[in-house]
Amino acid sequence: MTDANCHHQPPGLARDALHEIVTILEHEMIARDTWRIRLAAPEIARRAQPGQFFMLRGPGLTDPLLGRPFALYDTILDEPGTPVAIDIVYLVVGKMTHLMCNWQSGDRVEIWGPLGNGFPVPETKRLIFVAGGIGQTPFLAAGREALGKRSYGDPNRPTVAPVSQLIMCYGARSTEYLAGLDDFAAAGIEVRIATDDGSAGTKGFVTSLLEAELQQPGPQPWVFSCGPEPMLIAVQKLIAK
Repeated sequence: MTDANCHHQPPGLARDALHEIVTILEHEMIARDTWRIRLAAPEIARRAQPGQFFMLRGPGLTDPLLGRPFALYDTILDEPGTPVAIDIVYLVVGKMTHLMCNWQSGDRVEIWGPLGNGFPVPETKRLIFVAGGIGQTPFLAAGREALGKRSYGDPNRPTVAPVSQLIMCYGARSTEYLAGLDDFAAAGIEVRIATDDGSAGTKGFVTSLLEAELQQPGPQPWVFSCGPEPMLIAVQKLIAK
């Protein structure tokens, strides 16, 4: 993940993370090979910040032995507004995720987190997210926070004036791989789409959408990006121009 202003955060400390066995509340497919899993983890949800991640594995699993990292998609609040669960969105691509897609509601899984630095709180009026592949997953919580609609962390992260413009440039192989569009719309995040085959939005690379946004008049934006390494390199080159 990158940001245009390269603000440095204190290191994420593993000693502050929790290691728990938690229950799956919901597990559903939301796009082709893409699943959303909801975990009952109140204390982890209370601590989690946008851009952080969790290590997840089946209890007692030995193949694969190690957990796999998954970004926070969002925290789930109870009626009084207290975080009680977390959502994770993942793409089925390897041995671990092929096992995960067979997990059922009520199953118990092992989680360690939250881990990592998270995103800096954006001090800008204009914010752009660039997501490639499954890289949209950290941006729902980040977007809600930037728009002033949610607070995260314990204690809550420092607040600044909400951004006035928030756009996500989202690239995927085809329309059937686009995941969470309704969630982003409900959060007030404007989404621009690029697909490899042209089945939705612009045909081609997601960086073409970023290039167009960077040419728009207005204050200099912050840019957060998450996706394949070649995309991240291309984003950095565009920002450096």
